Amino acid sequence: MPDAPAAPPQMASPKLTTMMMFILAMFIMFDQNLRTMLGNLVGTVLEPIIGFDHQYPLLTLTLAGLIMVSFSIIVRSFFTDYVAMARSQKVMGEFNKELRQARLDNNLYKIKKLTEHQQEIMSKSMEMTTQQLKLMPATLLFIIPIFAWVSVFVAGLDAPIISVPWQPVVDLNATNVLPNWILVYTLVSIPFGHVLTRTIRFFQFKKKIDEMDDPEKGNETT
Repeated sequence: MPDAPAAPPQMASPKLTTMMMFILAMFIMFDQNLRTMLGNLVGTVLEPIIGFDHQYPLLTLTLAGLIMVSFSIIVRSFFTDYVAMARSQKVMGEFNKELRQARLDNNLYKIKKLTEHQQEIMSKSMEMTTQQLKLMPATLLFIIPIFAWVSVFVAGLDAPIISVPWQPVVDLNATNVLPNWILVYTLVSIPFGHVLTRTIRFFQFKKKIDEMDDPEKGNETT
């Protein structure tokens, strides 16, 4: 018999690619020379735009955080169906609820039937997670350089002092578990990211509802 054809080479899994990107991020975070080199390179673009001659460090940190989060979320939104994701989460939640109840009732027949469909339901949920993992390396390629530049920017400040509502004087280079500049950077990024994500999800859901109300409109967009 002729030899079976060789299987086509497999691409690196999303998990492996993401892990490699995280390792690269760790190298940049803890290697001062690498971080400075990358930060200076990115600074040739960002410094003239949001550097403000180091006069407004809090504004610079805020804008850097907004740029980073906006890019990451907008790119992810192009490849994420939030309607399908919500539907998948709803199905998974209802399935787990029924399975728990069946076990509490010791309903062996229902447990058997639900277990037969468990793999199918979990695989659909896993597809969503895999899609997010595929996008993460692309967003990290954008996030890491900005993060490196912010580090270089803060290190180059003559007086790295800002004032926040809960503290009149904050040294950005001081460390409380993490450097203060990272805490400020994160404090800006996370709330804005939640708002932007919810806004994009709202418009995706609204578009889906409009298409359901007007099927012809939905056909035109496909």
